[in-house]
Amino acid sequence: MEDVKLTKLSRCAGCGAKVGAGVLAKLLKDIPVLSDENLLVGFDKSDDAAVYRLDDGRAIVQTIDFFPPIADDPYLFGQIAAANALSDVYAMGGEPKLALNVMCIPESMPKEAVHAILRGGYEKCAEAGAIICGGHSIFDDEPKYGLSVTGFVHPDRLWRNAGAKPGDVLFLTKPLGVGVLTTAQKAGLLDEDLIARVLDQMRTLNRSARDVFAGYRVHACTDVTGFSLMGHLLEMCSGSGVSAEVYPDAIAFLPEALDFARIGILPEGMYRNRSFAEASVEEGDTELAVCDLLFDPQTSGGLLCAVDPRDADAVWEALQGRVPAAQRIGTVTEAKEKAIYLL
Repeated sequence: MEDVKLTKLSRCAGCGAKVGAGVLAKLLKDIPVLSDENLLVGFDKSDDAAVYRLDDGRAIVQTIDFFPPIADDPYLFGQIAAANALSDVYAMGGEPKLALNVMCIPESMPKEAVHAILRGGYEKCAEAGAIICGGHSIFDDEPKYGLSVTGFVHPDRLWRNAGAKPGDVLFLTKPLGVGVLTTAQKAGLLDEDLIARVLDQMRTLNRSARDVFAGYRVHACTDVTGFSLMGHLLEMCSGSGVSAEVYPDAIAFLPEALDFARIGILPEGMYRNRSFAEASVEEGDTELAVCDLLFDPQTSGGLLCAVDPRDADAVWEALQGRVPAAQRIGTVTEAKEKAIYLL
């Protein structure tokens, strides 16, 4: 198994393999959504998961997420893919409970590597308090792994990616730059310490971030993954009928990510994200490389929350030491000509 280099078996890595947001919107256009008063969130909402109300006190949160390898080590790939899938439930304010494996593997892949991927997923789910109870696998030339996750949330404490209000403060809980650094890694440009840090961040659950935000007035929430910070924030602004002012100097980047962006080490997904969102972003005098990182696709990224301004200082204090990088990155405003302004 030591000879297996998973990232060499696939063209794309992690959430960078996602279909672009603009293309996805066209693919879903005009597909009918059945009417059901208990379907609180469906695919027509561009949200992180579907939510169906069971009764006044319980709703099901359901999602699926899988992707090609983002790490060479099979066990770490399994952990990262699981953390990424579980994140969609946390982004809705929910608690994951059940999961199903989704796996594609080459026929030639050693069984030890397949076992390690699955073990990574199982152990990450156990950390989250969720149970993997089955799944489905097929043969494919490129390996892929992820989960279908079911969780629960109180209908009155459900978070959506729409609902942000003028005056809200925007918080982010993980640094950016995963897409750039994993692209650099595939080219053999990262040292082992930095690779280890990036992998550790990606396999970190958003559970602690969810636990912090759950104690305060959250008006909107999403996780930052393949569509980038700008893409996911654009969805939040569009769904909420607001704009946002973002302070690039307040955003944390992983070590060396900015240096690599400056010399043009950029993932393909960054260009897709720019094509989708840049017309809605006023970049001002922000350095090009910084803007590129704001459009960089993240794998298992942090939570992006719009919090009531009365709770902002308390949230800021509560996040310290609980998340990979507590960031107070901007504010929500009344709707303007563009959705996002970089200041």
